[in-house]
Amino acid sequence: MSEPSPDPADDTATPRMAQTFAEVEDALLSRWPETRLEPTLDRIAAFTELLGEPQRHYGIVHLTGTNGKTSTSRMVETLLRARDLRTGRFTSPHLEKMSERIVVDGEPLDDEAFVRAFNDVAAYTHLVDAEQEHPLSFFEVMVAMAYAAFADAPVDVAVVEVGMGGGWDATNVADADVAVVLPVAVDHARYLGDEPVVIAREKAGIIKPGSVVVLAEQTPDVAAVLLERAAEVGATVAREGMEFGVVSRSPAVGGQLVSLQGLRGRYDDVFLPLYGAHQAQNAAVALAAVEAFTGDEPLDEDLVRTAFADVTSPGRLEIVRRSPTIVLDAAHNPHGAQAAAAAIEDSFAFSPLVGVIGVMADKDHEGVLAAFEPHLTYVVCTQSSTSRSMSARALGEAASAIFGEDRVSVVPDLADAIDRAATLAEAGEAIESSIGAGAVLVTGSVVTVGEARALITRRP
Repeated sequence: MSEPSPDPADDTATPRMAQTFAEVEDALLSRWPETRLEPTLDRIAAFTELLGEPQRHYGIVHLTGTNGKTSTSRMVETLLRARDLRTGRFTSPHLEKMSERIVVDGEPLDDEAFVRAFNDVAAYTHLVDAEQEHPLSFFEVMVAMAYAAFADAPVDVAVVEVGMGGGWDATNVADADVAVVLPVAVDHARYLGDEPVVIAREKAGIIKPGSVVVLAEQTPDVAAVLLERAAEVGATVAREGMEFGVVSRSPAVGGQLVSLQGLRGRYDDVFLPLYGAHQAQNAAVALAAVEAFTGDEPLDEDLVRTAFADVTSPGRLEIVRRSPTIVLDAAHNPHGAQAAAAAIEDSFAFSPLVGVIGVMADKDHEGVLAAFEPHLTYVVCTQSSTSRSMSARALGEAASAIFGEDRVSVVPDLADAIDRAATLAEAGEAIESSIGAGAVLVTGSVVTVGEARALITRRP
């Protein structure tokens, strides 16, 4: 594959076809990164028009919100597949491999399919680049690849997670049959604003005329914004706590047992192999979204139980090792950190619990640290390999102010940080063995958790 030009907008030559996954990865990463934004749908609309509007060829369940999108997307997908519907799923960011973002029938595209998906759209990228003020971004090309791959499969329904916001997110070139809004809090403040109400206005952009809107529980001011948008476009609304919700939940070995009230019926004794009240709420939202998409009849209770029992969500309170236990959670904002901490207290008896935290420089690191402080005995501050990562030293300084210097150490290398935390957890367990088992929680960002997952699961 030819080397990309410094400015893709000046490159009018038709790109050569990629031969390998690495070539596709290089080509995508040469484009504008996900963190460089130009709020408009003009480029992606022009791109998908050239591709024949693939996003119009199947049903769409579109999800936005501050946290819980990926877990809920996976639940929606699993329930739809249990109904014998062929599904596509687009989520971001990925944990370990770029192709994880595009899933057909429950499986990420393999390398050959990922290369084919790229080549199917690559021939048109230069046409859009040449006509637009700015070239297509990494994320826009990924969205187009996903929509085209889903049409090619073909799928019956695509479960699509927004990248950021809603209204001008590239995924929003599609019109949702069911629009799902998970809890709205502050994240990506640099791009979306620092008030939940402001952020809600942007996320409300996925609500389209004729949609069914499934709203997770929101603060009153956020709910007002979302309901106003639904009324403006004539969308039907279903609200957690009113039309559907969690009836009861109790921790269980390997997850929790829940009873859910859906839009069409009640579903009792459902085992969910994920931890925390927030995941039970995600399950209720997913159930309502699928009921809204599939029609007026209740889902079969055994189908619901079987589907939820099969749900996985890597990197979301995922136990990846024992002795000591190592748990991964991709919480990267205070709202997510609070939910993860509450779930740990609810479902485990770790003592001591040692944190390994690495955050992105543009995130509310103090809010994340403060949310975890009451729950962590000790914290090891580290950093991921990305240039966006906050330095371990700077994070350590902030952590010392919140935890106290005697509860903080700084280990920039992630592998060494995990080893350090494991040693501390084992030593602490020996001292506090009558209280509980020592464990390590790796958290702070999706990138940190993804790199940790690769390190841990590939070790002998």
